[in-house]
Amino acid sequence: MSHHDHAETERGPQDIAELPKDKVARFDAALPEILKRYPPDHKEAAMLAALRRAQEIFGWLPAGVQKLVADRLGAPAVRAEEVATFYVMYHTKPVGRHVVEVCTNVACSLTGGYDIFEHLKRSLGVENGGTTRDGRITLRQVECLGSCGTAPAMLVDEEMYEQLTAKEVERILGGLK
Repeated sequence: MSHHDHAETERGPQDIAELPKDKVARFDAALPEILKRYPPDHKEAAMLAALRRAQEIFGWLPAGVQKLVADRLGAPAVRAEEVATFYVMYHTKPVGRHVVEVCTNVACSLTGGYDIFEHLKRSLGVENGGTTRDGRITLRQVECLGSCGTAPAMLVDEEMYEQLTAKEVERILGGLK
């Protein structure tokens, strides 16, 4: 893969027309259920939920997917981009099959969170935000997972793990396919 090809993969589809039609149809089919929870005259209020659903369908949120969400909500594309880049749970770059986020804030660092993050960087062979060669795991350092009382904490996909040890982390990651 040339450097140019890699850059294209990192950017992903830039426009709605470039998106896979079957996934666009799945998103369009899922949107009415999301919109039911918001005032009809304020569809833009559904931005977070719509981006989340789009990410579940497309795997991540390249510009084309952000534009799709904005278009369907009647919002400017820049609004979807602002939201997608502000919140850490949205992936604006391709990610592995599993996203592992390790908290390294004060409480977690004092109880071993930073050491666990450094250990994972070494054992997975990736830097912060990197994905393993086999595409299995993306590792991210995060500021806070809201588990200061049960630190150190790690989020794997949508599941929280607390009071971690290096051995426990290896067991958890070993179970990921």
